[in-house]
Amino acid sequence: MFNKGDKVSVLDEAMNGVVLSVKEQQVTIETEDGFTMTFFVNELINVNDSSNLMDSIRRINVSEVSKEKEIPKPRSFVKEKKSKHEILAPEFDLHIEKLVPNKRGMSNYDILTLQTETAKRHIEFAIRNRIPKIVFIHGVGEGILKAELDFLLGRYDNIAFQEGNYQKYGQGATEVFIKQSAM
Repeated sequence: MFNKGDKVSVLDEAMNGVVLSVKEQQVTIETEDGFTMTFFVNELINVNDSSNLMDSIRRINVSEVSKEKEIPKPRSFVKEKKSKHEILAPEFDLHIEKLVPNKRGMSNYDILTLQTETAKRHIEFAIRNRIPKIVFIHGVGEGILKAELDFLLGRYDNIAFQEGNYQKYGQGATEVFIKQSAM
């Protein structure tokens, strides 16, 4: 135990001081720099004499320390259950980094135009080839690309769209369903 006037050192920090008071498991010290700080008993070691070192070591709870050092168990995630009737849909990432090797020199308008033109090409291709569902990954950002995509998709009569699967894409995707007309 610590007594008023004992010289102590803080474990895990390069700090020494003198004990000012002891209340239950808390010890208030004055550091060498003149600051008053409070620590738990198990955070301090008495440096008055070396004979007390073994007592200080015995006070350390080894099981608690080893528990802190344990590698945390990986979190379990809810596995996405796939329906047998679910259609595998092609995914198109509209992030500019995926569309061009270097966006340097492109204005925001140029980037948005390229992204919407790319989306339009994929929609037209899906309609021509009777693909029932496609997914556009647009990211969250400020929502400008999503708004443009919603406007573009709203211009088609045979298309329905909704937010993409949250578990799979978060908030950054739109699923597009193409209603096929009988030929």
